[in-house]
Amino acid sequence: MPEADRQAGRPAIEAATLSERAATLVEQDILAGHLAPGSRLGIVDLVQRYEIGATPLREGLSRLMSRGLIVGTGQRGFRVADISRDDLLDITTIRTAIEVEAIRLAITHGDDAWEAGIVSTLHQMRRHIERTGDEFREGAEDFDRLHKGFHTALLAACGSKRLLAAHSDLYDQAYRYRRVMMRSMDSGRKFVRGHQLLADRVLARDIPGSQAMLEAHLRSTLNFVYPPGSES
Repeated sequence: MPEADRQAGRPAIEAATLSERAATLVEQDILAGHLAPGSRLGIVDLVQRYEIGATPLREGLSRLMSRGLIVGTGQRGFRVADISRDDLLDITTIRTAIEVEAIRLAITHGDDAWEAGIVSTLHQMRRHIERTGDEFREGAEDFDRLHKGFHTALLAACGSKRLLAAHSDLYDQAYRYRRVMMRSMDSGRKFVRGHQLLADRVLARDIPGSQAMLEAHLRSTLNFVYPPGSES
C-alpha cells in the first residue's frame, strides 16, 4: 500500500480505537457501579473524566446503547440504563437459551483438554475465595474474572464463536445485578459447592441434568435480587 494511502487511513483507525476505548472505560464504570443507574452522562464531564474527545466519546456511548447499558435522552443526550426486574429477566431468559444449547454442544464435543479447563478454573476460583475470604462478596474484578472464566470453560467446547460471544456479553450485562447478590452471600464454601456440583454434572456428561442445573443456576441471581412476588 502506498504511504499516502496508509497515512490517509490512520485518522479513521485512530478514531475507531478512541471510540472503542471510550466504550470500554464507560462500560467498566457502569458495571462497577461508579456510574449509577439512571445517572446523566454529560459529554463535557466525560471528556474531562476520561481525557477523550467528544466525538469518539459519543461514538463509544452509541455502542453501549446497542448493548442496553445506556439509553438516549433528548437530542444526543445519554444516561445510564436503569436496573429492573424486567431487564434482568430479559438477560436471564436469553442467556439461558444460549447456554443450555452451548452446554449440550460442549458436552457432546468436549475432549480431555476441555474437562481440564473446567477443573482448573474451578480450582482457581476456590483458591481465590480461600485466600481473600469475605472480599469475594463485593464482586471484585479479580474474582469476577475467575467466575466468568469458569462459566466460559463450561461452554468452551461448544464449537461456536457466536454462542461464546453472546455468553460473554450477557454475563457482563448481568454484572450490576450479580454485585447485589454477592454482597449478601453468607458463605464462600457454599458458593464454591454450588459450582462444584454443576461442574460434576457436566463432567459426568449428563446433558439433561447439566442443562437443568445450569438453568436453575442462572435464574438464581434473578430470584435472589427480585424474589418471586416482589415489585420491580
